[in-house]
Amino acid sequence: MTTTLASTIDFAAARRTMIDSQLRTSGVNEPYVLERMNAVPREDFVPEALRATAYADRAIRLGDGKVLPAPLFHGAMLAEAQPRPSDTVLVIDGGSGYLPALIEPLVNSVSTISPDEAVSGTGKGSHSLILIDGAVEQIPQGIAKMVRDDGRIITGLVERGVTRLAAGRKSGKALALVSLAEMGIPRLSAFDRPGSWSF
Repeated sequence: MTTTLASTIDFAAARRTMIDSQLRTSGVNEPYVLERMNAVPREDFVPEALRATAYADRAIRLGDGKVLPAPLFHGAMLAEAQPRPSDTVLVIDGGSGYLPALIEPLVNSVSTISPDEAVSGTGKGSHSLILIDGAVEQIPQGIAKMVRDDGRIITGLVERGVTRLAAGRKSGKALALVSLAEMGIPRLSAFDRPGSWSF
């Protein structure tokens, strides 16, 4: 019988360590955030070969362009979102499925689309909260149209090569983002601005 490293790990203890050493020490202390991140096993959202690294303080590349961001990003995102039981949420998922699982019990409904679907305008509906599971250079107009008036959007934002958590609110047709904490967030290339010539 072969024993793998993952089979020897106490994942429940790893979750508690993640909360104490990554979230609390970075100022993420909201009870609902800590409860959800303790309840959802990150190791179930990565391939078997990567389960031993599920609670590392970094993003995990899952293959085929999919990624699971570091725990701090998700914790800070949920804290900033302040989800409500009445919220209808759209998650633009980086490919792991972890973020939708975190927020689902906290809100009225959750829909999920991929970054490519979001950029191409495939997503439908009107949502009170949009969460983008990675860092983007720009928010396409099609996504802004899916946010209700006075709705919120929480995302990672790429600014001059630096990634930060960002939050925004819809007012009329405008969707303005405010940069918050700088942190490591995987870039979602589907949201890159088209390249331009410089002389």
